[in-house]
Amino acid sequence: MKPFEGLRVLDFTQVLSGPFATFQLALLGADVIKVERREGEEMRRSPLSKQWSERGLAPAFQALNGGKRSLTLDLRTPEAIEIVRRLASDADVVVENFRPGVMDKLGIGYAALSALNSRLIYCCISAFGQTGPERLGAGYDGKIQAMSGMMAITGQQETGPTRVGFPVCDVIAGATAAFGLATALYQRERTGKGQLIDVSMLEAALAFLSSQVADYTIAGHRETLLGNYAPSRKPTTNLFRTAEGLLLLAVNSREQFDALMTALGRSDVLADPRFANWYVRKQNEPALRQIIEQVLLTKPAKAWQEILDAAGAPCATIWRVDEIIEHPQIAARGAIQHLDTPYGTLRFAGLGFKLSGVDAALERMAPLLGEHSEEVLSDAGFDPNRIAQLRAAHVI
Repeated sequence: MKPFEGLRVLDFTQVLSGPFATFQLALLGADVIKVERREGEEMRRSPLSKQWSERGLAPAFQALNGGKRSLTLDLRTPEAIEIVRRLASDADVVVENFRPGVMDKLGIGYAALSALNSRLIYCCISAFGQTGPERLGAGYDGKIQAMSGMMAITGQQETGPTRVGFPVCDVIAGATAAFGLATALYQRERTGKGQLIDVSMLEAALAFLSSQVADYTIAGHRETLLGNYAPSRKPTTNLFRTAEGLLLLAVNSREQFDALMTALGRSDVLADPRFANWYVRKQNEPALRQIIEQVLLTKPAKAWQEILDAAGAPCATIWRVDEIIEHPQIAARGAIQHLDTPYGTLRFAGLGFKLSGVDAALERMAPLLGEHSEEVLSDAGFDPNRIAQLRAAHVI
């Protein structure tokens, strides 16, 4: 039995942060009903894939909506609002990522729905949270990356700040929401009552930047662009050239430094006073870098990765997504799920963790737009004639 089996989730979210959160619940057994406007959410279409967009199943949409059921509703109609109220009266969780106040104006905010169902857990995801002077500000991943301090430490000194290459703040907010939902569900087991979860993308990003925040609030240290350094800024935590390709060293401890120099055939460096400790190594970084790179330039990056890993000096070549998903480690862990669909076997990333005795396999692909409208309404007690009337009135 999956952990969230029997859990009913009304998912009003769109794009990324909210769908990421509810996808985690779906993988763990929850019945997630994705409520979309009649034309479908924007993520169903993508300029990167015309064929999949025409189906309303763009790859990025599929990645976050597998295992869910799709119900289309025109929330501008009173009939649709009544449907939501009926569904919410028997639901466990509602998740939405509209701007604060939108759901309240529709009459389906937390106050209205919790009055119908005291066990309801209601999660709001927004840029800045439900309160405060910026509460109505639009939330986009790039905007939060820029505001959170993340971009101020990402990039090269020569070229300036850059955003992370994937929507990291959206994913952070989604992961935070999923954790908040799991927490509220656990508490409900003790109290019998639901509650409101207010997720701020900005605050979630700051929580993930906790070390950098503390460096400033405690020690007054203002972090700058890190380039490819680790936060420690040790000279052996950077990107180096090899005979073929680049190699990222992640050598942070004295033991790892000793292993690196020995594996490079430069154990003489260990007796050099210029490199006796991390403080002087940083002072003499150009000389140390020259010594390391001079040796690395004699072999390709992949050859060095094998040598240094075996020696106990952590490092990695730069892997593309298409390469890493074929890695033996990923295969051994079953981290990429294979799903048979009408369009052939598709592959998706799953959970980032495993539970003993729980199979969190994806059981069905992302739904076509409105694929389960009749099914969901029938489950809620609507008879076929009423469902036909709702469709004829363009409510669903």
